[in-house]
Amino acid sequence: MSWVILTGKKGDLDETATPYKIITNRDYLAHPALFRGQRPKIINLSSSYAYQSRGYYASLLASSRGHRVIPSVETMIDLSARKLYENALPELEQALNRCRAETGDAFPASVSVFFGIGPDRGWERFAKLLFDWFRAPALEVAIKDGEWATITRIGFRPLSRMNAAEKERFTASLHSYTSRQWRDSRTRVPARYSFATLIDPREELPPSSVASLKHWSRIAARMGVEVEPITRKDLPRLANFDALFIRETTSISNHTYRFARRAQQEGMPVIDDPLSMIRCTNKVYLNELMATHRVAVPPTVMIAGPADLERAADLLGFPLVLKTPDSSFSRGVKKASNMAELKTLAMKWLEDSDLLIAQKFLPTAFDWRIGVLNGEPLFSVQYLMAKKHWQIVNHERQGRPDEGGFRSFRLTETPADVLDTAVRAARCIGSGLYGVDIKATPEGIYVIEVNDNPNLDHGCEDAGEKDEVWTRLTQWFIDRLER
Repeated sequence: MSWVILTGKKGDLDETATPYKIITNRDYLAHPALFRGQRPKIINLSSSYAYQSRGYYASLLASSRGHRVIPSVETMIDLSARKLYENALPELEQALNRCRAETGDAFPASVSVFFGIGPDRGWERFAKLLFDWFRAPALEVAIKDGEWATITRIGFRPLSRMNAAEKERFTASLHSYTSRQWRDSRTRVPARYSFATLIDPREELPPSSVASLKHWSRIAARMGVEVEPITRKDLPRLANFDALFIRETTSISNHTYRFARRAQQEGMPVIDDPLSMIRCTNKVYLNELMATHRVAVPPTVMIAGPADLERAADLLGFPLVLKTPDSSFSRGVKKASNMAELKTLAMKWLEDSDLLIAQKFLPTAFDWRIGVLNGEPLFSVQYLMAKKHWQIVNHERQGRPDEGGFRSFRLTETPADVLDTAVRAARCIGSGLYGVDIKATPEGIYVIEVNDNPNLDHGCEDAGEKDEVWTRLTQWFIDRLER
């Protein structure tokens, strides 16, 4: 079962308006065994959410029964008094006034927003942000117009106060909110869970292609899981899902971190989790962490200013590799062949970051990439250097970045010391999914970095272990949902 709708009394919502089961909040409260063994998503349309009302208790007990529900009790409390939601008003009013700047329309005295959808496209930006702050089926915002429009009140809008036109718009918004994509008509097991997969269709080098994610969705469907792609615009409806898999290149400074934080706040299992993102996206931190846990990394010098450049040159020699803290997939990583190149590059990058790291240049024909999930090896692949280049991706080539080839291996075919080093490095970060980059040199095994958002594509990273990679990934989420 996917969706269940609670109403204050029978007839509040026309049963023909939705394919989902509609029951009263009284029946839901009186039958604790209802939906036992299932994880329905509850839409609470009670006429009142006041403290200790039936509507309040319906959401409170839904959480205790393991059911996902909107609005949550926290949202009910947040909207019970202006002083509890006033911290949201500056951002909301900015979005509100931006809507007028774009449309030129005067504001009505109030506006109703249903599931993050406003009365027309001119309200889209504001409506989505409002739903991001307060996930509730129906909200009413009172507006005081002027040179700078202000919000005087935010409250729930019950079905009983909607006219016929509003109820029609509410029903359409409900349908839009509960719709799904990527469903496999050949699914043999009824879906128990719904996983969101955050993607950017326009990303040049995504961690997983859409075709690979569709391959995963077919495997997940056999395990009772439906997979739906979402984009950065879908943060307001993230709570609809049971888990989140981020398949965009992550950054602390963009929306991917916000999605991870929101998923964590909702109690959803998520890859990548916020702490792993913080740890992995900063190479300065990673270097210190590996050194603390005695995981071998290339000889490294911290660069905090011009005075450190001579020391780096003396200790590491030339050529050396200079990295920005948030470098990823060969971006923000440059080779300096002499002091002049090092000074020019370091002075440029120090304008944006107080710290850089310089590392000894270790030339190899390939980098090992070991996928580690929950502290155990998941896949093994060698990324070959781009043609006539020292990195696996050449971003300096005009046009599309030039990538080197790859060779996939079974885990049993991978050198034991490479696997052991990768596992030790990943366990320093957490229990999620990581890609550990390793250079195997005559001097030893060195961890170059640990990626919180490793590539995972069908036919490449999974070529060694086949569909076992995707099965274990799916089971990781299921195990955390069923704890």
